[in-house]
Amino acid sequence: MSGPSPAGRAPRRALIVGTGLIGGSLGTGLRRRGWHVTGTDSDEGRAARALEVGAIDEIGRGLNAELVFIATPVAAAVAVATAILDEPGRPDGVVVTDVSGVKGPLVDAVRHPRFIGGHPMAGSEQSGIDGADPDLFVGATWVLTPTVETDPGAFALLSGVVTELGADVIALPAADHDRLVAVVSHVPHLVAATLMNAAAEGAKADGVLLRLAAGGFRDMTRVAAGQPTIWPDICADNADAIVTGLDRLLDDLASLRERIAAGDRVGLLELLQRASTARRQLPSSATRPEHLAELRVPVPDRSGVLAEFTGLAADLGVNIYDLDIAHSAEGPRGVLTLVVGADEADRLRQAIDARGHSCTVIPLS
Repeated sequence: MSGPSPAGRAPRRALIVGTGLIGGSLGTGLRRRGWHVTGTDSDEGRAARALEVGAIDEIGRGLNAELVFIATPVAAAVAVATAILDEPGRPDGVVVTDVSGVKGPLVDAVRHPRFIGGHPMAGSEQSGIDGADPDLFVGATWVLTPTVETDPGAFALLSGVVTELGADVIALPAADHDRLVAVVSHVPHLVAATLMNAAAEGAKADGVLLRLAAGGFRDMTRVAAGQPTIWPDICADNADAIVTGLDRLLDDLASLRERIAAGDRVGLLELLQRASTARRQLPSSATRPEHLAELRVPVPDRSGVLAEFTGLAADLGVNIYDLDIAHSAEGPRGVLTLVVGADEADRLRQAIDARGHSCTVIPLS
């Protein structure tokens, strides 16, 4: 059942297109927070199952939804997004996003102020609607890819809902997302699959091999158990970045092989120690800091302003937890408000000042 809505207020409404693991988790997460969720799927049985398990409130087109999540395979996402944004009867302000693992081709194809590419960096070894989890996004990083055309109000609405689901929003240009995710997601998945296949092939000659697979091997190959059908599209859409990542990995493996073959104990130890240090320094699951600050920046009311400041924050590694633009009724200006961690506010302020903008920092208790 849907969670409670504020007294006297109708529930907010969302549409989810594609009711698999991610779509179902979105539905259950939103319903827990009081949203009315409509769902649709190209597989009628899957949509019916989503309704049965409580991931959605109803099956349908959700014409009155203010927010639409497209959780289809990436190959279908462009057509779905375009159709929804052009569909008669939808609210003028409907905001549309997706959850695909590659952003560049999709964002380039759907150039619309109220479409914002998205990618929740969350998943599960389970697949399908029966693996849906309302807490799947809690503590996860959720990348949004606004462009110069993005409507600031649409971005603020979407980022607020993503934060409501428990995720940590990072705004990146689509091309940067694809380049970086190839390194930390796409290449590791392909390597895990290759390692798992190598072990399975070896087990044909040595049946005891897989029985020796302990925690380390299981940790390294865990993601290989994920849904295979999404990966051909990912590899096709992000081929350049993935190939670059694989080439670098092959070079590193060749260097490692040479050190082992040469008996280079010092070089091998140095490599392993460097990796051990880097692994321990990986950030833990992102959490919202206890202390926040607002940065208020007077800005011209023109195309590209939002991307300029979100891109600057991304370059500095400063996460934006909330965002708003108040437009002036007296001229082509407004005030951009960025909410960031208090310990990062001064660094971002200095960068904004260096760009020729005045900026005020207001601590939030």
